[in-house]
Amino acid sequence: MSDYKLNPTEPIDVDEILRDLEHYTPRRHPWQWRKKAENLQMGGFTYRDASQPMGGDSVPLPSAKYFASIDPQPAPVITTEIASGRFEDDIRRMRMAAHHGADHIMVIRTAGQSHYDGLIEGTPQGIGGVPITRKQVRAQRRALDLIEEEVGRPINYHSYVSGVAGPDIAVMFAEEGVSGAHQDPQYNVIYRNINMVRSFVDACESKRIMAYAGILQIDGAHNANATAREAWKVMPELMVQHAINATFSHKVGLKKENIALSTVPPTAPPAPCLYIDLPYAVALRELFEGYRFRAQMNTKYMESSTREATVTHVLNILTSKLTSADIQSTITPDEGRNVPWHMYNIEACDTAKQTFAGLDGLMDMVELKNEGYLRDKARELKERAVLFMEEMIANGGYFAAVEEGFFVDSGIYPERNGDGIARQMGGGVGAGTVIERAPDYMAPVTAHYGYNNVAQYDPSCVSDPAKLIGGDTLEDPSKIIYIDELDENDNVNLRLDEKREFIGTGKIMPEMEWRADGTVVLTMFLPTHRRAAEAAALAIAKKMNLNECEVIHRECLQQAEGWRIEVKGKVPFVVDLNELEIPPEPEVITDDEIREEIAEHPLTVVCGTVGQDEHSVGLREVIDIKHGGIEKYGIKVHYLGTSVPVEKLLQAAVEVNAEVVLASTIISHDDIHYKNIAAIDRLAREMGIRDKVIFCAGGTQVTPELAVQAGADAGFGRSGKGVHVATFIVKERQRRRGE
Repeated sequence: MSDYKLNPTEPIDVDEILRDLEHYTPRRHPWQWRKKAENLQMGGFTYRDASQPMGGDSVPLPSAKYFASIDPQPAPVITTEIASGRFEDDIRRMRMAAHHGADHIMVIRTAGQSHYDGLIEGTPQGIGGVPITRKQVRAQRRALDLIEEEVGRPINYHSYVSGVAGPDIAVMFAEEGVSGAHQDPQYNVIYRNINMVRSFVDACESKRIMAYAGILQIDGAHNANATAREAWKVMPELMVQHAINATFSHKVGLKKENIALSTVPPTAPPAPCLYIDLPYAVALRELFEGYRFRAQMNTKYMESSTREATVTHVLNILTSKLTSADIQSTITPDEGRNVPWHMYNIEACDTAKQTFAGLDGLMDMVELKNEGYLRDKARELKERAVLFMEEMIANGGYFAAVEEGFFVDSGIYPERNGDGIARQMGGGVGAGTVIERAPDYMAPVTAHYGYNNVAQYDPSCVSDPAKLIGGDTLEDPSKIIYIDELDENDNVNLRLDEKREFIGTGKIMPEMEWRADGTVVLTMFLPTHRRAAEAAALAIAKKMNLNECEVIHRECLQQAEGWRIEVKGKVPFVVDLNELEIPPEPEVITDDEIREEIAEHPLTVVCGTVGQDEHSVGLREVIDIKHGGIEKYGIKVHYLGTSVPVEKLLQAAVEVNAEVVLASTIISHDDIHYKNIAAIDRLAREMGIRDKVIFCAGGTQVTPELAVQAGADAGFGRSGKGVHVATFIVKERQRRRGE
């Protein structure tokens, strides 16, 4: 087997993941929960609701650089849903997500295997979706085994045990180290029109296998409020669906702690969502004590605004925090705009991480009222759910209730609008395919549901039927039949070959979903009405030579004044990094080192915008403590303002005995900015002070190298910040002292 390991400074090598894959055995199978960290101390803060930090590399929130780059991890498992449809690209996104805190990687396909009538072993992307395959699962689990080492904690891998191939897939998942899966026979019946009897019989076998492998089960009840016309009206029904699957799963053999209810707050702004969602969340947790809760964000009302999606996500997490969540989903705008892009997966993970960190310790300060609207509404919802269940039983049970359209009816029970989804017990996919077992039925397999007459062959094998054959594939992975590829025209090897010029060569294209897909997004404001704005945006994108242009978001700022438009398109060119001059990162020393230098060797600076230049913002950001400028290090700054003659700047330096002169110069016509820099250098020499001062010049039009050529000791361009200026000054002072 390959001894390939990940290097944090190098891209993951998909070829190495695929190499000798037929002989790879996953390292770990069962679901792993996060380990709580009591009163975690990080960066001078105490976290009361955190889990143990990651043990390896992670990418903290952008603002963490102000807090010693700490990366506290919330208590709930964090999910990311990946749906690119190309498992080799999913592997790369899995790594990104894991470094941002995701430890539950859920692979959703554009058309799930529930659309197929058997276990598909190829990779036929071309037919409109990606069925689950052993090769895909094994490759991704192998990649996650390596990523686990890199980030220093277990990562749960998740997919779907659904459709009429459910038991087959459950076996394959148990063999391949999948640790989480959706399994809910009601999902099959209501949303996929799979025969009721077949769905529940298959579920018995699937759930027994999942229980054996320690796979966490998540149900599909949340699909009711994604389907109903008015999602908040199906809350009682959702509770009934949860009850049916949770109880059924427990009876089949799954432990309560490995059964998770997939809960979705049923509303979104501008509805008064917390007023509706919070009582529902309370009712669920009271009614289903002992089970786990997977909180997913509401996507029913999501369209193409990432801002709106993010706010909805944060409000949903607030509901989780006020109640509880064992798993927090981060499903992103993919659902609303069909853009399963890298950046949205990562942004959503960061949104969850940031929100939970910001809400840490909340329940030490607040508590939910024990009387009033919240408790009354929660009780009402539970009562409606119990009455729903009682009527269902009185009318002949679940199958009869489905035939009568009880489910996904948009009336809040007991109101009915007659628009529920009805299925027939004798109809649907797989109807008539359930065959009663013969009296002497025997199967020499592990984790089998129902009677199994093993004793007729060997009474000692009753508790372990697979012993009759020396163990089945769950005990002996060498017995697994591994199929590589079936489709000669569409498989991972061909897809990788098509992108060889972008793998390890230095050639690069922007991408959103697949390697070198060339996709970019333009955001613009256009001061006209909607249809004209959309047409203009497309015209602009095409004039920029983008291909396959499409408007993906439009947002009214005022119908007559203008619209915000987002356009996606593909660039028609490749960039070769080998041909670029890539400047080194500017040297930055720590704030503490700078403060220590200034404390030991006090420093005075004179600065101003020189010539006839009235610009001040850039220089103020470099010097002002408000903007994180050099004042924060204890440097004494004399700011002379704008349009400062070069003579005055240097005279002031002499008067206050300044060691550093900072000149800001923005205007660039006739190279006046470099002429001003040269004038300061020349005049300082004439005054006999050039070797006594450190002279720095900067501005948005300044090129650092040209500033030095003109006479400055250092130049700072558009991206120059106070810390860069302070770093140079400290290093230059130390050099001049001979240190």
